[in-house]
Amino acid sequence: MTKIVLVSAITAAMLTTVSADFSFGDMFKDMKDAATSMSKDAKDSVASVKDGVVETSKSAERTVTNVSADSKDVSVKLSDDLKTAEVNTTKDASSTVIDLSADTKESLKSTTTDFKDSGTVATRDMKETTTALSTDTVATVKTVSNDTTKNVTKVSTDAASAVDTISGDLNSTVSTVSSDVKDSTKTVADSANDSVKTATTEAGTATKDATTAANDVVKTGTTSVTDTAKTVTTEAKSTVNTATTEASEVAKTVSDDVSDTSKTAIDAVEDNK
Repeated sequence: MTKIVLVSAITAAMLTTVSADFSFGDMFKDMKDAATSMSKDAKDSVASVKDGVVETSKSAERTVTNVSADSKDVSVKLSDDLKTAEVNTTKDASSTVIDLSADTKESLKSTTTDFKDSGTVATRDMKETTTALSTDTVATVKTVSNDTTKNVTKVSTDAASAVDTISGDLNSTVSTVSSDVKDSTKTVADSANDSVKTATTEAGTATKDATTAANDVVKTGTTSVTDTAKTVTTEAKSTVNTATTEASEVAKTVSDDVSDTSKTAIDAVEDNK
C-alpha cells in the first residue's frame, strides 16, 4: 500500500512539471502545419504521378501506333511473299509431278518390259532346267536301278558263297572237334587204364614186398631165438659142469633171460605181422 501511494505521488509531480513547460496550443499548431505540409506534398506527388501517367499513355499510344503500322507492313509483305512462294511452290510441284509422272510411266514401262523379258527368260530356263533335270533323273534312276540290281546279285552271290563256306567250315570244325573229343576220350581212358594197372601192379608188388619182409623178419627172429637158446643151453651145461651151485643160479638166470628174450622176440614178430 505504501508503494502504491509513493508511485502515485511521483506520477502527479511529473505531470505538474510537464504542464508547466508544455502548451497544448503549440502542439495543435505544429500538428496543423505538419498536416498542411503533408497535404501539399501529397498534392504535388499526385500531380507529378498524373503527368507521368499521361506521358506514359501518350508514349504507349505512339508505340502501339508504330508497332501496328510496322506489323501491317510486315504482314502485307509477308502475305505477298507467302503468295509468291506458294505460287512458285505450286508451279515447281506441278512441274515435279509432271516430270515424276513421265519418269514413273517410263520406269513402269521399262520395268514391265524387263519383267516380261525376265519372265520369258525365266520360263525358258525353268523349262530347259526341268527337261534336263527330268532327263538326268531318269538316267540317274536307271543307273541306280542297274547298280542296285548288280549289287543285289553280287551280295546274293557273296552271301551264298559265304553260307557255303561257313557251312563247310562248320562241318570241318564239327568233324575235327568230334575226332579230337574221341581221341581225347580214348587217351583219357587209356591213361586211366594204365594208371589203374600200374597202381594195381605197384600195390601187388608192395604187398608182396611187405609180406616177404615180414616173413624174413619172422624167420630172422626165430633163427636168432633158436641160436640164442642153443648157445645159452651149451653155456649153461658148461657152467653146470664147472660149478654146481653157480650153475643152478646161472641156469635159473639164463632161463629167465631166455624166457624174456623169447617173449620179446615173439611180440616183435607179432607186431611185424
